[in-house]
Amino acid sequence: MKLTNFVKGRDNNYNLIRIFAAFAVLVTHSFALAIGSADAEPFRETLGGKTIGSIAVDIFFLTSGFLVTASLLARQSAVEFVWARVLRIFPALLVMLLLTIFALGLYFSTLPIHSYLANPNTYKYFLKCISLFFGVEYNLPGVFESNPYKYAVNGSLWTLPYEVKMYAILAVIWMLFRFTPKFRTKIFKFTIISGAILAGLVIMLLHFEIVTGMTKYDKFLKLFFMFFSGATFFILREHITLSHSVFNVFFVALILSLLNKQIFFVVYMITLPYILFYAAYIPAGFIREYNKLGDYSYGVYIYAFPIQQSIAAIVPNISVLSMLIISSVITLVLAILSWHLLEKNALKLKGVSSTGHCNAFV
Repeated sequence: MKLTNFVKGRDNNYNLIRIFAAFAVLVTHSFALAIGSADAEPFRETLGGKTIGSIAVDIFFLTSGFLVTASLLARQSAVEFVWARVLRIFPALLVMLLLTIFALGLYFSTLPIHSYLANPNTYKYFLKCISLFFGVEYNLPGVFESNPYKYAVNGSLWTLPYEVKMYAILAVIWMLFRFTPKFRTKIFKFTIISGAILAGLVIMLLHFEIVTGMTKYDKFLKLFFMFFSGATFFILREHITLSHSVFNVFFVALILSLLNKQIFFVVYMITLPYILFYAAYIPAGFIREYNKLGDYSYGVYIYAFPIQQSIAAIVPNISVLSMLIISSVITLVLAILSWHLLEKNALKLKGVSSTGHCNAFV
């Protein structure tokens, strides 16, 4: 059956996929923050050099590209699109930052309260993290300076500036063609598909060192590829068949490719989008009951890191397993509160598109 037959409405597995992805990031950070090394996760060698957290980030960007492109094409308005994205990202981010700076930061900083509050870096942290577009700040004065993974308050936020930039690129592309209304949608779709293909080709050339000297663009290119691959899947939804046979072949190929890192990289890049969107729409039944709970993934994503750093500060030499269990429980509680008290209500302000696709956060 074609992908287009599944995309209307909210009866899908995106919420479930994203909560698993958010906890995958938490798992990766449990190793890093308990041990003190960014390379501490033991699954990296098994997964072709990727961590389960980095795979989760790719899943977030694929999902986001698909859903927000659906939102933009449904609304046909860059202004409404931007407003919807602002409401999804910034209310919860604002509350998390205020709690982090003026509760957690005050408690854990080694500086006296007046020195911490008077330090310009305290407010630099807030301004940079709330604006996002020009990157984020990671350190608050005197906070977590004795932790195994020193200083970093919320390392998870690094993806949000990239996410916001993808939104901006998508909106700008849409606005560029507003003077050609007759061909606007066709040119927009062609540009998105071409961009995804071009990014994929450049990534392959860089990975196999056919082209060099672009290391500083590595993260941007990979996330751009994932986001716009998701967008491409939505654009080509009428031509993509979700098939059990294709899914099985891709999944088996991905597993077998783990035997060789170079092969895995290529197979991963090619097969992940199809595997993800198959998983988003085909499995049904009891697992869809999860949708009744809510979308807790964004809350898990933005709260997990500072919670884990707090635990590392309170419990010296904590084990990875203990870190994982304790931080999961506390983070989930905060995510549930964030969704029901804030995020869900903020989303009501944006209106609902006719296709009901606007449930992406990253």
